[in-house]
Amino acid sequence: MRASRISGFLMAATTLSACAKDQPAGDSAAARSDSTAAPATAQKVGETGGLNVPESVKYDADLDAYFITNINGNPSMRDNNGFIVRVHADSLSTPTTLVQGGRGGLNLNAPKGMAIQGDTLFVTDIWMLRKFNKRTGEYFGAVSLRDYGAIFLNDVAVGPDGIYVTDTGIQFDEQGNMTHPGTNRVFRIVGLRITPMLSGDSLMNPNGIAWDAKNARFVLAPFGGKHLQAWNPGTQQTTNLVEGPGGYDGVEVLANGNILVSSWTDSTVHVVHGGNHMMPLVKGVAAPADIGVDTKRNVVAISRFNDAKVEYYRIP
Repeated sequence: MRASRISGFLMAATTLSACAKDQPAGDSAAARSDSTAAPATAQKVGETGGLNVPESVKYDADLDAYFITNINGNPSMRDNNGFIVRVHADSLSTPTTLVQGGRGGLNLNAPKGMAIQGDTLFVTDIWMLRKFNKRTGEYFGAVSLRDYGAIFLNDVAVGPDGIYVTDTGIQFDEQGNMTHPGTNRVFRIVGLRITPMLSGDSLMNPNGIAWDAKNARFVLAPFGGKHLQAWNPGTQQTTNLVEGPGGYDGVEVLANGNILVSSWTDSTVHVVHGGNHMMPLVKGVAAPADIGVDTKRNVVAISRFNDAKVEYYRIP
């Protein structure tokens, strides 16, 4: 991505975060205690460099490997140069290309969030949800959400009854300037069937999404709001979980019930204990996009959107 485009995206991120700060601050006990609690610490264990606008990282226990999407350009541009690499969890510095836009007749523009179900790697790409073989990179086809008005499909999660995708509703021009011409939404996709599940300003520019199996709910990480949100499928509204800095991107639910979430606002990956107490886990990671968790080694992987790398930290 050109420097001007990076700057444009950062300015847009700052604008959205500033809008979030204009909302009334909560006064929960968890929010008050966060300012005085001793922060958790995580030790860096490696990094993968040589990337190009890495947006998302997803760990697959089956292959013991990470998948990393690279936008390689403007997040909204149909430039057909996006790519996906795979890196083994034991050799973090040596990625191999799994999928490359523009090769073999494949279209891949600005790949973002990912989810894995069996051998299928689901990847968002502007208004498309694309599917690849996670082992070979073979293209399994795509589902277009363009007729539903989708313009910025972002994160993906496997739910109990289908694949769930967020649409942040934003768009970037060639100079990196951001507008919000779309609608904040969450879609469910089963095969080729598309169902709009949630919509409206209360979603606050939905970005990250993760399935919380223990509580039978989704956790939503909005980019434009300060609260992490919970949503039970079948209902038409979300509930606030915990207030934090806002500007959220990636979100993961750990086996012990804790939640990890990245924030562009304070360049930090936070851990949420008990569903309502947020503490910093990894500080000083500017532009932290989507995150993934190595469930075998208890490691969180952080996509450094503007720094051409993914960093890995041991979760204490």
